[in-house]
Amino acid sequence: MSWIGVCDAEQVQEDFPYSGKIEGKEIGIYLVDGEFYALEDVCPHAYALLSQGFVEDGKVECPLHEAVFDVKTGQCLHGPGGRNLNRYPVRVFENQIQITFIEETVA
Repeated sequence: MSWIGVCDAEQVQEDFPYSGKIEGKEIGIYLVDGEFYALEDVCPHAYALLSQGFVEDGKVECPLHEAVFDVKTGQCLHGPGGRNLNRYPVRVFENQIQITFIEETVA
């Protein structure tokens, strides 16, 4: 498994996820209850970066269309999202958030 550095852990806050383009993919890094999560960052309904949406109680709401996703699982909970988000394994190594591109989807 190949790990890719994304950002420093301090760049991710509960209310302000990190957004970055890693190997051509838009990725959002979230902090929920002390744990980091990585999700695809583009809403499946229409192009909008989810990391720029409203984040609260482990959920993120699309800033354009009100689709709501569970940050821990990627599950679409409400609205026009259309499908669950791909999520990616995360680890913290020497204070750096790293991900791998093995997609983990929720049924």
